Amino acid sequence: MAFNVKSSKREQITVLEPESLPFKYLYLRNIDIPVRDGAILKGHLWIPKDAWEGDLKVGTLVEYIPYRTDVTIQRDSIRHPYYAGNGLASLRIDMRGSASSDGVLTDEYLKLEQDDALDAFDYIVKQKWSNGKIGMFGKSWGGFNGLQVAARRHPALKAVISLMSTDDRYSDDVHYRGGCVFASNMLWWGSTMAAYAPRPQDPRVVGDSWKENWKQRIEVAPMVKHWLEHQTRDEYWKHGSICEDYNQVDIPVMLIGGWKDGYTTPVFRMVDKLPHPQSCGIVGPWVHEYPEMATPGPKIGYQQLSLKWFKKWLHDEGEIELPRMTAYMQDPVGIEDSYDYRNGHWVSTNDVKFKKGMELSLGANNELVVAAPAEINYSFSGVESHGLFRGTWCPFGYPGDFPSDQKSEDARCLCFDTEELTESLELLGEPKLTVTLSSDKKLANLSARLVDLYPGKENVLLSWGQLNLTHHKSHEHPEYLQVGEKYTIELNLDVVGVKIEKGHKLRLALSSVDWPQAWPSPETPTLTLTGGKLWLPQVDEAAVVQSPDFGTPSIVRKIKTQVDKPDSRTKTITYDCTTYEWIIKDIADDGEVTLPEFNELSGIYNGACNVNTWKIKENDPLSAYNECQYDYWMGRKEDNWNVRMDTRATMTSDKDNFYLHNKIVAYDNDEIFVEKEWTDTIKRVYN
Repeated sequence: MAFNVKSSKREQITVLEPESLPFKYLYLRNIDIPVRDGAILKGHLWIPKDAWEGDLKVGTLVEYIPYRTDVTIQRDSIRHPYYAGNGLASLRIDMRGSASSDGVLTDEYLKLEQDDALDAFDYIVKQKWSNGKIGMFGKSWGGFNGLQVAARRHPALKAVISLMSTDDRYSDDVHYRGGCVFASNMLWWGSTMAAYAPRPQDPRVVGDSWKENWKQRIEVAPMVKHWLEHQTRDEYWKHGSICEDYNQVDIPVMLIGGWKDGYTTPVFRMVDKLPHPQSCGIVGPWVHEYPEMATPGPKIGYQQLSLKWFKKWLHDEGEIELPRMTAYMQDPVGIEDSYDYRNGHWVSTNDVKFKKGMELSLGANNELVVAAPAEINYSFSGVESHGLFRGTWCPFGYPGDFPSDQKSEDARCLCFDTEELTESLELLGEPKLTVTLSSDKKLANLSARLVDLYPGKENVLLSWGQLNLTHHKSHEHPEYLQVGEKYTIELNLDVVGVKIEKGHKLRLALSSVDWPQAWPSPETPTLTLTGGKLWLPQVDEAAVVQSPDFGTPSIVRKIKTQVDKPDSRTKTITYDCTTYEWIIKDIADDGEVTLPEFNELSGIYNGACNVNTWKIKENDPLSAYNECQYDYWMGRKEDNWNVRMDTRATMTSDKDNFYLHNKIVAYDNDEIFVEKEWTDTIKRVYN
């Protein structure tokens, strides 16, 4: 069964006053948490007053991320107090190398990161207020390491909520996609961390030693270098990928994803593979955000849901049993309107194999038909301008994030269309494309898009996928293609949950180029397609069960900030007719905010501006160019503490190598403190 959700352009969020919550709580900042090598992590604890001062013992929630609480405090203030005000301790830990914790941050998801978490658990269970049970929650990085730490099987960790995360660091993250260098995201994220990771400790917390530690943080080699040095799925990527052994995560896990997020396919994979019978998945229409705050709507009562989840597993209070998978079936909507709200309905099932579907064959006259696969013969290549209108892979819902009308993209592809649908169609699951093809080059990529053709209106992107064809057997052990040899290739597209209206058509669009999603092959190949079929997953009504009522969203009133400079976003795609060059320029100015009155954080400010540029010349794959500038500043003016980090990263290639250049200039009160550059040549490996 399913329940419908009616459109509400102005969704209401219930704002709770802290004093209205059942438990009075304390907020304690910069608690020292020792770890095994003597380093100190800083924790920030919201805890029921009776637990801190009396004999009440409570379960503890842990959010463990590198983004520093003096920056995320607004986000923290709507969530952690809710848990403390309802009888749990909620501990936000600044990872090693972030905020005022000791050390430096050298890379993502290190074993040391997990070890520190286990040591923090040991610290927690020794506290007089702890009942010995811990839960982890987090989005993105915090969702990743929640799963990874769970696989280390600390006896106190009883449950996890992992939002917008993955089980496979190679196949489903910002570095590689289908074995292709993920050009739209790898350098961008590398430049982001090049500005985030060196942010200094707070002198009010650690004293004069902050400056020496800041220098150490600045001089750490850029993370993007490590990522590009590992172009196949080797041990570097296997570490931290729980898909290597799902059985290690044998506690209940709630997985949350969004149809507009980049990490949704892993939710479907994990609900099938995770061993605990009460692990479950929820996928809404959302971008990369917590679902009580996310767009497009509808939002849900995530905080109430998560509280019930953790109360059950940490306090043995109440009951909560959720279907193995609950997904929001989206109704069609225009691209502009899709930023705000998606009409639709929730569908739940305990059968997560998603075996029901329809098979369409690639036929003559560019048709997608319900028929047995037939021999066909199409030769197609790609143009470097295909992919420019794909939108942001992991968006937060800012203007320009979502894919544009795909007509111009389709014009650059080999396309296969269905006839107009005679009845509506509900798709739920992972589309799978199987093709037989050959290549005239030993290196080749294949891109596939599934598009909904709205009659007389927009061509709306539903799903896409890409594959480095040298990886068609294995991401760990690629093989060069033999020119002219026929291969049977399987390519999975991103999961979908959408209703296709009667009268619409579906389109499959194929290309050997997808910039800037995939860094181009050194030579643009021509592929010859001799057969193919597309499997589309459908809702199995026989397996549908009653969906939960997720309720309405509520948050604790967030602390106030002073907006010194508003944020803004511009994104343009241009073509220079004199140089035959296409340019994407994406400028995200985060503005600047100050915390006017909030404990020792009073007066702290931060701001950022991120400028990303992708360039490529028509018919010249070796002209691909990516530049990312990330400027970040913070401080406390009343203490004369004002720091700034300006970073710049570029990536280019020739037929044999990638070329990375990274630079950071750090300023202390407008004077250069440290200036550091890295220039790296990295061999192309099956790319």
